[in-house]
Amino acid sequence: MDMPKLFQIGDVAKLFNLSVSSLRHYENIGLLMPEYIDPESGYRYYSTRQFEPLNTIRYLRALDMPLSEIADFLQNRDIEKIEEKLKKQKEAVVEKQKRLKKIERKIDNRLRRIEDARTSEFDKVKLVEFPPCRAVIMEDSLKIESMFDMETPIRKLEQAQAQGVVFLGKVGVGISKEHLLKGAFGEYDVVFLLLDEEDDFNGKVSELPKTLCASIRYCGSHNEAASRYEKLIKYIAENGFEISGFSREITMIDYGITNDTDEFVTEISIPIK
Repeated sequence: MDMPKLFQIGDVAKLFNLSVSSLRHYENIGLLMPEYIDPESGYRYYSTRQFEPLNTIRYLRALDMPLSEIADFLQNRDIEKIEEKLKKQKEAVVEKQKRLKKIERKIDNRLRRIEDARTSEFDKVKLVEFPPCRAVIMEDSLKIESMFDMETPIRKLEQAQAQGVVFLGKVGVGISKEHLLKGAFGEYDVVFLLLDEEDDFNGKVSELPKTLCASIRYCGSHNEAASRYEKLIKYIAENGFEISGFSREITMIDYGITNDTDEFVTEISIPIK
């Protein structure tokens, strides 16, 4: 055996900027076998015969091609085969780009919500026109005494979803028009999930129209909402408006992103006409 023509596994790893563990993994799955394994020491040695397929593996991995596809190509190398696999990989990359762009938009949406919440003017009633949006609405009687009371309805909304659409700050609760008029501000009737344009939801989705609301934001969570409802109802009555639907109460900042309760921000909006 002409030893100078053989390279130890560590040397090959350095030459190809790979880890030794990657080379061992390639061997374990039958993708690239060493030229020689010393039966006494177990040391792996490679020759220049492995360099060409290793170059191909590294190139195709740089294209994010799965190892199983690379193995199939190395066993059946021809032009048509590589064209087929490159076209298939391009389709996979394009689809991955779409998914990443969707995630990017979701992150941007969340950053905007956080910035919006942090620059809020607290305890002042404002007229706000909310744009049309999609929502998942679940009618469910609920009393909220702590943040944990929201967990069960949130889990119900998440059921049977292929992807996690329940992002922080998008789940809210509402009080029906009937209970609002009665002043029953602790009796929640609705749990809802606001959907971003990018969200897919497996289930019934409601289209909420553009809506004029009397809205208030405050530093705190759901259990401090009653006094704000009173303030909203008073404003609506004094300004000659009429309640036209269930309230939309949502924590814009809560335990999901901070442990500091002084930073909590909740928004309550009541549709009016």
